[in-house]
Amino acid sequence: MRRPFIAGNWKMNLDMASAVALAKGVAREAEKVEEVDLAVCPPSVYLAAVAQAISGSQVQVGAQNMYHQPKGAFTGEISAAMLVDVGCRYVILGHSERRHILGETDELVNKKVHAALAAGLAPIVCVGETLEEREAGNTLDVIRRQFDGSLAGLSAQQLAGVVIAYEPVWAIGTGKVATPEQAEEVHLDLRKIIQDRYNRRTAEVVRIQYGGSVTPDNARVLLACPNIDGALVGGASLQVESFMGIVAAAG
Repeated sequence: MRRPFIAGNWKMNLDMASAVALAKGVAREAEKVEEVDLAVCPPSVYLAAVAQAISGSQVQVGAQNMYHQPKGAFTGEISAAMLVDVGCRYVILGHSERRHILGETDELVNKKVHAALAAGLAPIVCVGETLEEREAGNTLDVIRRQFDGSLAGLSAQQLAGVVIAYEPVWAIGTGKVATPEQAEEVHLDLRKIIQDRYNRRTAEVVRIQYGGSVTPDNARVLLACPNIDGALVGGASLQVESFMGIVAAAG
C-alpha cells in the first residue's frame, strides 16, 4: 500500500515572516495527521528558516530546484549538498514552469535527478502535457518522452526513491483541473510505463502525485483514484487551512 504524500510548492511567494508562520501552522496541524507524508517547498532563501521552524515535526522540507553540479563557478545556483545541509529531504525537478518558461530540457532534468539521488535527496519529478498536446491526442506520447528522458539511467532501486508528479500544464494556476477520469488515466499510463521499463514491483511502489489547481473541494475525488498517491499543491498550499484540507482528503 503506497502511503499518500502531499507536498506544498510555495513557488515565488511569501516573505520570511509569513513563510515561517505558514510552516509552523502546517507543523502544528500535522500533529493530528497519522497516515499521510507531508512536505513544504518554500523559496530557497527561506529553506533554512523553514527547516528550523518545523524541526522535530513530521513535516519535511523540499526545495523547488537545484543544479546538477556538486560545486563550482555556477553563479546563482544551488547544489544538492547545499540543500541537504539546510535540512531538505525533497527537491522538485522539471516543474512545467521551469520547462516552459526557463527552457529546461529532459536531459537537464535527468542530470539533476541523478545528482539529487546521489546526495540523498528524494526528487519529485514533474511531467505533463500542454493543452495543445492534449487536444492533439498526444498526452501519452509526451508523458512517455518526459519519463524516458528525465529518468534515464536509473535502476529500479533508484526509481523507487523518486516521486513522480503528473501536472497537466493547462491546469497549473488556471483554476482548471483534470477530471478524476483524465488524471487517473495518465497515472495508470505512468504506472504501466514503469512496469514496462522496470518491473511490476517497482510500478507498485513508486508514488505518483497529481498537481494542477488542487483544492480542498476537488482533492477528495482526485485522491480517491487508485493510482493517484497524493498531490503537489500550488496556490492552496499558501494557507494552512486550505493545505490541511487537502491533507485531510488524503487521510
